[in-house]
Order: sequence, then C-alpha cells, then structure tokens
Amino acid sequence: MCCEFRGAKTTLTAYLDSAATTRVDPRVADVVLHWMTEDFGNAGSRTHDWGTRAKRAVQQSRELLANQLGAGPSELIFTSGATESNNIALLGLAPYGERAGRKHVISSAIEHKAVIEPLEHLASRGFEVDFISPGPSGRVSVDAVRERLRRDTLLVSLMHVNNETGVVQPVAELADHLRATPTYLHVDAAQGFGKLTDELKAPIDLVSISGHKVGAPKGIGALLTRRRGRDTIPLTPLMYGGGQERKLRPGTLPVPLIVGLAKAAEIFAKERQQWLSQAANFRFRLIEALGKTKVHFNGDQENVVPHILNVSFEGVDAEALIVQLKELVAVSTGSACTSASYTPSHVLRGMGLPDDIAANGLRLSWFPEQSEDVDVDAMVNEIAEFQAGTSYLF
Repeated sequence: MCCEFRGAKTTLTAYLDSAATTRVDPRVADVVLHWMTEDFGNAGSRTHDWGTRAKRAVQQSRELLANQLGAGPSELIFTSGATESNNIALLGLAPYGERAGRKHVISSAIEHKAVIEPLEHLASRGFEVDFISPGPSGRVSVDAVRERLRRDTLLVSLMHVNNETGVVQPVAELADHLRATPTYLHVDAAQGFGKLTDELKAPIDLVSISGHKVGAPKGIGALLTRRRGRDTIPLTPLMYGGGQERKLRPGTLPVPLIVGLAKAAEIFAKERQQWLSQAANFRFRLIEALGKTKVHFNGDQENVVPHILNVSFEGVDAEALIVQLKELVAVSTGSACTSASYTPSHVLRGMGLPDDIAANGLRLSWFPEQSEDVDVDAMVNEIAEFQAGTSYLF
C-alpha cells in the first residue's frame, strides 16, 4: 500500500483553535457514515427507492436549516462551505449590478479573505468597493454603513462574527435598515451560525454558513437567499451543468454531508444554551489566569462570542510563542487561510491597532468539550515565563 490514510495514534496537545475547525461530533459522524455506507443513493435518481430516500433526507435537512434561519426551504441551497457561498453571493450578484448600473459595494476591512478577495475581483471589473475600518473596537457601526449608502449601492457585505477577534457585528440592526432600500445585505455567518443563529432570522438577504465550525464535516455549507416579498435575489450562477440547487450550484448533492450539517445544526439548537454557558465559563477562567501576564485583549470585549479570544502579549513575538506552546496546546495567529503567511493580521491592522499589537495577535478559540483538556494554569505559566525571559522588543 503506497499511502497510509489513517493517522498514527499519538498523544496530541490540547486544542484551542476551534475557530479554524473543530472535530465532527460523534453523533454527526454516525449519521454521515450511515448515508455513506447504507443509504448511499443519489438524490437525483428518480427511478428507485434509494434515490427517493436520499432526496427525502436532503429535503428534510433543507427544511430544518431554513427553519432555523427563519426562511423557507426553497430559499436555501447547499454548497461546499462558506467560501463558495460567499463567492456565489458576491460574484453572482455582479451581473445584475452591471445591468442596473449599481456598481457600488460596502464592506469592511476586517472581513475574511473569502469575502475580501471576491470583492477585490469585483473592483478589477469596475466596481467601487468601500472597505470600512471599524476602529480598535473591531465593531462596524450601522451609522458608518448608512453614511456610505448611495443610490447606486448594490450590496453591503458584513460578517456576523469576526473569525479572529470574535467581535459580533450588528447585522440584524443593519438588515432592518436596508430592507427598506434597494441595497442587498450579505452576511458571512461562518462563525455565528449555531451560536447566535436567532440573529440571522433578521431580514438578511444572503447568509453564508459553514458546517465544520459547528461539528459537521468539512466540505459542506449553505447559502440562504431570502426573498423580498415575491422577488428572488437576482443571482447568476458561477458554474453550469446539471441544474441542481435552483441551477445556482450544479453537481451531485453530497447527501451524507448535507444530512451531517443538518444533524449538527439540530444538536446545536438543542444544546445551545449549555454550550454558550460552558464556553463563557472557560473564557472567564482563561481571562482570570491571563492576569499574571502583560496582555492586550483585542476587540470590543462587551460584544464578543464566548468562545473566541484574541490577545497580544507585551514584548512577545506570537510566532515564537506558538512554537513555545506547541507541546502543550494548539493555537493560531488568526484565520487558517492566512496563518501560514506569517504576516501581520489584516483584521487587527484593519482595526487600526499599533503594528506591535497587530503583528503579534494570538487567537484562542474553543469548544467546551475540547476545552476540558486544556491545563489553563500550565499554559499561562508557560506564557508568563516566556514573556519574562524573552529578549524580543517590539
């Protein structure tokens, strides 16, 4: 056998990088395995029961997810994840904007690259994109968006929860305002779905969600395309062939992943309050322990999700600290899409933080059941000792 696909059994460090991804919930894994190995039919097969059962499972999953978002099942399509959903929303709306002469877009400087890069592509096509800098709080104000609205503003794209700082953006309030205008609102809800799902029931036109942030497998997500009255969002597909998902996302539906996403969302809905409480308790323990270090907490700590904390330690290089902690706990400097580049966080820079802080932000993020493995005191003692002994100067 040329390749070994099963990972070797090793003693792993504790895990504090759940904003990047988290393990598949075992209850979800059981469901996924069933639809992979037993009910493995193609949802597009109409001539036998295997296809019928698969189609029914997809429809039930669609109904469950759409209901959680306060929408109808016909308003939700399945994608490979939030990145694809973002691209369909942003690039798919562009042809309509060009036809209508509305080529102005408002976003923020702290969006995920899965939003920033499609918007940069639109800029190369002649769109004008306003990237709002939210300031040190990391929270974009509704007034800042309203001040930039114009007659030719096609779209506002604002994330729900920042993936690096955990700061919650006022998307529900913004949706209420924009609903009375012709400007569409897109929300990247990769980090907020499951945890703050009720906020996504606001009249947001386009909502991107991701499965692997809530205990579902990687490779599955969804895009909500909420109608305005009888009017559908005028999206143009990015791919063609097969006609699946209202012709917006062709290809054979990954039934096991779809059912897995629905199962993960169902579990989160039932256990949300306990999850949030346990995540907040760990946050309190962590912040209290960090009191023995010289630390800067990045972002508005009054408007954050309980499971993400972004910090910069005085006099400490974040990359060096990650190496120091690697035998103890897994952490990151920010988005998994850009953390390998060793460049200052565009999020922290977009907040206008000083270079020494922006270049050395450390993101700690957790799921309650995984945080039980973290020896907080040992980790913080290691940080404090490293901080006391380092010769690194900003």
